[in-house]
Amino acid sequence: MLIQDYLAGATTYELGTRFGVDRRTVSAILHRHDVPMRRRGLSPGQTNEAIRLYRLGWSLAQVGKHFAVDPATVLNRLRERGVRTRDTHGRTRS
Repeated sequence: MLIQDYLAGATTYELGTRFGVDRRTVSAILHRHDVPMRRRGLSPGQTNEAIRLYRLGWSLAQVGKHFAVDPATVLNRLRERGVRTRDTHGRTRS
């Protein structure tokens, strides 16, 4: 069921939630069964929108959830674009 759902378009995040496991576990299962993985990431347009949302005060976690990507992916795209990020208390990092 998990493999068929992934092949039908479900994301590893959606499947993790549905089956009560971490998305990395879903990925491991798919790899173990030689299922070709889709690369999600953020497109340039999505990166622009992620920057806009982050500057409006959204957290990395909120932006990641909005685009169904890991918050670290969002952080990496922001850093690549030279966006100054906030610490966990909302203060700009130096």
